[in-house]
Amino acid sequence: MGLALHGITARFGGLVALDDVSMRVPPGHIVGVIGPNGAGKTTLFNVVCGFVAPSAGSMTLDGAPLRLRPHRLTAHGIARTLQGVGLFDGLTVLENVMVGASHTARAGFVPALLGLPWSDRDERRLRALAMECLAEVGAEGYAGAAPATLPYAVRKRVALARALAARPRLLLLDEPAGGLGAEEVEELGQLIRSLPERGGGDCAVVLVEHHMDLVMAVCDEIVVLDFGRVVAAGTPDEVRDNPAVAEAYLGADASTVDAEAPA
Repeated sequence: MGLALHGITARFGGLVALDDVSMRVPPGHIVGVIGPNGAGKTTLFNVVCGFVAPSAGSMTLDGAPLRLRPHRLTAHGIARTLQGVGLFDGLTVLENVMVGASHTARAGFVPALLGLPWSDRDERRLRALAMECLAEVGAEGYAGAAPATLPYAVRKRVALARALAARPRLLLLDEPAGGLGAEEVEELGQLIRSLPERGGGDCAVVLVEHHMDLVMAVCDEIVVLDFGRVVAAGTPDEVRDNPAVAEAYLGADASTVDAEAPA
C-alpha cells in the first residue's frame, strides 16, 4: 500500500504552502515531486516527516494512520536525505553510516560503556551493515575517512548510505543531485533506479529534484506542484506533455506560447 496523502493542507499564518495535496507512493515505486521554487516540495517532505503539522488532511503508511514525530522516523521505517549533506564531521564515514542504523542496536548505553560481550557483538553487526551500505553506493573505500576531506559527490553518497542503513520501507530523497556534475548525476540515477528492489521490492521512494533529466529517467510517476497545489500527475511522458507543467515553470499558458511563436 505504501505512503498515501489525503487532502493535505499546510498553512503558515496567511500563507498556504500546501493546498489539498493528495498522492500515493506504492511499494517498489519511485515517485518524483517537482515544481518551481516555492511550490511546496520541501514543506511536503516536512509534513511527512512530522516537522510540520498539516492544517487539514491525513496520511497513511501501509494502510495505518501516520502521525509522526521527527525522532521516530526510523522506527516507522522512514529515512530522509537532506538538501545539504548533513554528515557529522567528528565521526568517520563508517561511523556516520552506523548512526543511520542505531535504532536497531540491541545493546543500551550501559552495556556499551562497560564493554560487555553483547555490546561488542552489536557494534560488529552495525559496522558490517554500514560497510554493506557503503559498498552499495560505491563508497566503501572511504570508510575510515573524515567527511570534510572528501569530494562533495562522495559525501552525497555517504549521506545516502546512512539513509539506507535504516533499512527504510519509505525513502525520501531531497535534491540528491544538487551540486553534482553530469557524469555523477548519471551514476546517481542508476543507483536510485535500483533502490526499490531493496527488501524484496518493498521500498517506496519519493524524489524531490530539479534535474528534470534525472527525474524523467528514474521515476515511475511524477507529481507536479505549483503554489502548493497539484497541477499535474502521471507517468513521465504524461507529465512532459501536460501544458499545465509548462505553465507552472514558464509562467505562461503553453498553448498561447505555441500560438504566438513565429512560423
